Parts: sequence; C-alpha cells; structure tokens
Amino acid sequence: MPTSIVTGAAGFIGSHLAETLLLRGERVIGVDHFNDYYNPELKRKNISFLECHPNFELIEGDILSLPWAALLEDAEVIYHQAAQAGVRASWGQTFGLYTERNVNATQVLLEAAKNAPNLKKFVFASSSSVYGNAEMLPTSEEVCPMPVSPYGMTKLAGEHLCKIYHRSFGVPVVMLRYFTVYGPRQRPDMAFHKFFKAVLENQPISIYGDGGQTRDFTFVGDIVAANLAAARVEKAVGKVFNIGGGSRVSLAKVIDTIEEISGEKIKRNYLEAALGDARHTGADVSRARDILGYKPQVSLAEGLRQEWDWILSL
Repeated sequence: MPTSIVTGAAGFIGSHLAETLLLRGERVIGVDHFNDYYNPELKRKNISFLECHPNFELIEGDILSLPWAALLEDAEVIYHQAAQAGVRASWGQTFGLYTERNVNATQVLLEAAKNAPNLKKFVFASSSSVYGNAEMLPTSEEVCPMPVSPYGMTKLAGEHLCKIYHRSFGVPVVMLRYFTVYGPRQRPDMAFHKFFKAVLENQPISIYGDGGQTRDFTFVGDIVAANLAAARVEKAVGKVFNIGGGSRVSLAKVIDTIEEISGEKIKRNYLEAALGDARHTGADVSRARDILGYKPQVSLAEGLRQEWDWILSL
C-alpha cells in the first residue's frame, strides 16, 4: 500500500488532500502542529472523520523537531502543505513565525527527504504571492518573481530551497504555485469565509481598496487534483507550476455572486488598500496543462455554492 506524508494535514487544503488519498486506497501519515494562527478546534474538526480511518495516522508536532528519518522510512510522496499563511499578518513582529514555519521547516523536511529510501516525489505548496504585482497577465512561470509581502518572500525562499536540494541531492521536488484557493474548510481569516459569515450575521464586509482588484480563484478540489498529478508525472520533477482556477474575476463580481447564492444583500465597508496585496493575479496554466494534464473543473459559482453549503453546516 503506497504511503504518503501530508504536512498541514488538518488545514484547509491538507485535510482535503489527505481525505482524497485515503479514498484512493493509500496510507496517509498526517502531520500537523495545531498552532493558534486560527482556532485549533476548527482544524481538529477538519480531520475528525479521518482519524477513524484504519489507514490514517496523525502525528501532532512541530516539523522542526519530529523524528523524520523514522516517519519517512516507507514514504513514497511528501505533500508539504504546512505553512504560516496570511499576507497581511506577515509584517512586523510576527515575521519570525513566517521564516520559522515557511523556510526553516521546509529546509528540515528537505534535509530528511534527501535520505528517504523510498521517496518518489516531494510536492511543495507555493503561492502566487511570489509574483507580487506581475507585469504580465496572465502570468507564466517564466516571469521573474517579485514578492510584495514578507509572506510571498518566504514562499519564494521555500521554492529556492527545493531547487537547491534537487540540484545538489536529487530530491524529486515539484513546486505548485497556488492562486487564491477557496472552498469548504477555508480558513476563517480568508475572504470568502469572512464574507459568508458576515451574510449570516447581517454584518458589513470589509473591502480593502475599491473592489476592482482581481484574482484567479481556484477551487480546493482542483488544487488536490494538481497535487495528485504532480506526484504521478515523472516529467514534473524539478519544475514549478502555476495552479489557477481558469478565470480572473474582480472582488466586486465575487460579492455580487455571493449575494445571488445567499439571497441576501451585502453591506460593503471600503477600507484603504492593504499593504502587500497584489492588485491583480492571473495564472497562465499552460505548463500545468501540458505536463500535468491539469484542467480546472469547478467554476467559481459552483465552488462558492459548495463553500456556502459548508458554512451553513457549521
């Protein structure tokens, strides 16, 4: 039975990935620190149903101090999803958490991976934040990364570590740059989650800027599919891939769609644009399509409806 490691297994994306791997008949070792960036009880709820599965093992602890040689003994794929997330929170006093959890932890895992006897792939979760205010839209992987936030800088540093360990030790890395992920189990600090909660509580939502900023929104199920393809396709080793949702939409349009889904009028509170937020993002997914066979399957309207149904179930 194939064995996979999923770091950040109790998080938004990690829990979906672990669930899918188990449904495919794999053994999954899920690793999570359950830190307090947001309510750890939400993370425990994300994986409560997985802990009953006979092929799932949860390891609770800090990546920096776990016994990786033993954990990786049978692992064929590492899906490194764990990270300190959040662009706006990455400034100031909290930056040390970003270097520790996005850079140091990645290095520790890569160091262990170079000696893992059965490892076939190391899939690293990166971010479109590495591009910053890209000069070209849609943005291809050939565009020079220019992060505009400390968070984006740490994700780019993680990519560089992956490349170094691939060149120096042959670690079979694949790097995936996620573009604005949404869907059920989305973190409570993320926009769509906050918007839906505001609808339920009849509260105004905060919009940083004029609402004209655009994002390439990507449904979590498509992110999972990209990870599985990255683990499967041999030609992916050593490469970085954009993983986007297939269309670039303004925040104002998203809010209109949420109004249609919920049947409620949303009150909007416009604030000054946030430092470190790119004005526009858009993914050129040609490389992922050609090499990974990636094609986003879930439209924004359908994905938002699934997230709304999940919010209602909480």
